[in-house]
Amino acid sequence: MARRKTTVSIDEDLLRATKITAAREGKPDYVIFEEALRQRLGFDLLDRIRAGFVDMNLSEEDTTGISVRETKAARKKVASRRRRGRR
Repeated sequence: MARRKTTVSIDEDLLRATKITAAREGKPDYVIFEEALRQRLGFDLLDRIRAGFVDMNLSEEDTTGISVRETKAARKKVASRRRRGRR
């Protein structure tokens, strides 16, 4: 996966917590940010689904279609909870 450098403004407490977490886990800061973004955007789900289908001889197109459907369903569920005031 290609990476691009970017600049963002972030709350100081959030940045401090990120740096502490990264140090504790022995990871670079950017990995903590990527993990959080991947989870928030549903990419972690896509990765898990794709990994689970590797041994099933499905094409990349098949796994992508399944992943997209599952991600949409998960996002719909989260949106429904938020509308009802639950997180």
